[in-house]
Amino acid sequence: MKIAFFSTQPYDREYFELYRKQHSLSFYTDRLNSETVNLATGHDAVCAFVNDHLHERILTTLAGMGIKLVAMRCAGYNNVDLEAAKKLGITVVRVPAYSPYAVAEHAVALMMTLNRKTHKAYNRVREGNFSLDRLIGFDLFGKTAGIVSTGKIGQCLAKILLGFGCKVIAYDLYESDAMKAAGVIYMPLADLLAKSDIVSLHCPLTDDTRHMINETTLKQMKKGAMLINTSRGGLIDTHAAIVALKTGQLGYLGIDVYEQEGKLFFKDLSEDIIQDDVILRLMSFPNVLITAHQGFLTEEALTQISLVTIQNVDDFEAGKDLVNKVE
Repeated sequence: MKIAFFSTQPYDREYFELYRKQHSLSFYTDRLNSETVNLATGHDAVCAFVNDHLHERILTTLAGMGIKLVAMRCAGYNNVDLEAAKKLGITVVRVPAYSPYAVAEHAVALMMTLNRKTHKAYNRVREGNFSLDRLIGFDLFGKTAGIVSTGKIGQCLAKILLGFGCKVIAYDLYESDAMKAAGVIYMPLADLLAKSDIVSLHCPLTDDTRHMINETTLKQMKKGAMLINTSRGGLIDTHAAIVALKTGQLGYLGIDVYEQEGKLFFKDLSEDIIQDDVILRLMSFPNVLITAHQGFLTEEALTQISLVTIQNVDDFEAGKDLVNKVE
């Protein structure tokens, strides 16, 4: 099949070329949107990522080109209009799990960096400043960590934090017996927020979860607690988080995702004037750490993403049952 890849980076090309099999791959750095959709002309499928636009108008245009398959090379698909895809006869597949360890470990990296201020210490030492003033952190041992959603990533994180000696509590509509056996205690979200020293979000973005962290739920959190988000930016009402940071209600914020990341992430804007005043305000806080959606970026994860995506295409082409089809 001829596959048009959108929003590609050098690592996408490197790993997909390794596992391409018989397929013809075209790599475009552009995001898929109304201005770039014509790049898919002459292809049989498109491969998209988290910030590509796959609403009804784009899907209609793709269908008109004869595109029958949208292969998401990620777990999330909140940017795909599934109803429109079904109506247009376009199949949508995804990579439901590539390396839950990668994202869970990145969440821990955000926690540890914010806590022990290693990013600040690194910059100080490079400038010849060996002072330890204002670098005080806290022991993770004995702290209460709240995990919102215990899917594969949440479960990996729970095991890591249990290893640190944390008390791990969780909220999920579907409780895991394995997690309970490991010592994780499930409770309602409001209780989790009130008890947690650290809250880490690991749920998909849906109508029900959008802005689940908002003015009300931020006030339910323990004063000075840490909030980590490596899932989807829309889980947090960013304006409400800024208010909570200003008042000290929120003590630390570590995010690998951002509500408006589509205009910023995966680009080099170092020589540009950034037009997003909200992220600039976030960047001004000394207790905020932002990474640009790199939680998935490990060799193991990139290998799995490539293998599963290509297998999804192979199965579609062969008319086999699609185990990773999104309904």
